[in-house]
Amino acid sequence: MHDLSERFEERLGEITAYLDLIEGIESLVRSGVPRLGEGGPAITAQQQRILNSGVYLQLYNLVEATVTNCLDAVSKAAMRQATWAPGDLTAELRREWVRYLARTHVSMGPDKRLEDAIALCDHLIAALPVPEFDIEKGGGGNWDDNAIKKIASRIGFDLRVSRRADQGVKRKIRNDLGAMALIVSLRNGLAHGRLSFAECGQDDSVAELRSLSERVAAYLREVVAAFITYIEEHRYIRAERRPNQVAAEN
Repeated sequence: MHDLSERFEERLGEITAYLDLIEGIESLVRSGVPRLGEGGPAITAQQQRILNSGVYLQLYNLVEATVTNCLDAVSKAAMRQATWAPGDLTAELRREWVRYLARTHVSMGPDKRLEDAIALCDHLIAALPVPEFDIEKGGGGNWDDNAIKKIASRIGFDLRVSRRADQGVKRKIRNDLGAMALIVSLRNGLAHGRLSFAECGQDDSVAELRSLSERVAAYLREVVAAFITYIEEHRYIRAERRPNQVAAEN
């Protein structure tokens, strides 16, 4: 499961590299009229703001990628470790499996709905093991700390992070919003055209953006660690069917 952490750190490394770039540009601005190379075009305040706004898009990408990778790890990597019957899964994860196989969340005609129901019935009659499946994450561009906790609860996982990490992303920054809620708001403002890139990045220094990134990274790193523990301890399986419990009984 260390791959889950590695993928997170790789994505975070991209943001750190970008912050290093715009910090260098900010330092040039302080020293006078910055230019791209000797005699090159000047770097304007508008361009600097546009570059700053890119941090919000990258941070939101990190948040959603973390959610996607964690859910994929539950539904795919976990299922590769052993062969589980549908009845071995917790009620919450079994619900997700039925949702995926019967496609209950997809609009379709009666005949197609019947086909999927028969496929589920055939699977149960044949007593086949649970194959890899996708957990429908939804989200609609609104992934913040509350949404992450809610999706974890949906799969039967009581996600807990340290008080420090939780307070770090909930502490109000702007517009009465905490770190992750602010990222969602600004990302959606850019995506839906309510904000220009220059407007989005006009109130930020690189130091503030780096502090924001560090708080989000601290929270997400604990989320990743919690999901790894959830998978390694087979919490997606009913307690009495988990390998450690079965071994103890034998």
